[in-house]
Amino acid sequence: MQCHGGRMEIIEWWPRLDSDAKAWLIAHNGEAVAPDVLSRIVAAGGTVTSSARWIGETGPDGFFLSDEAVDWIEAAANDESD
Repeated sequence: MQCHGGRMEIIEWWPRLDSDAKAWLIAHNGEAVAPDVLSRIVAAGGTVTSSARWIGETGPDGFFLSDEAVDWIEAAANDESD
């Protein structure tokens, strides 16, 4: 498993994520991440305070994944991801 300066990338925490959280992320890809799903990401090893590439913006509407992460999830949903 590769950690980049203590940051775990999406490809590393995705396999540890439970199936309900994966299904939610696929169904709501590009939307603000629900707080319970974000908690599951953190439990799987994703650190939201890091500068990992999967982290997008946090604002009044919530936490968003980066465009790169949205694309990765779409590929994973289509079984195109490694």
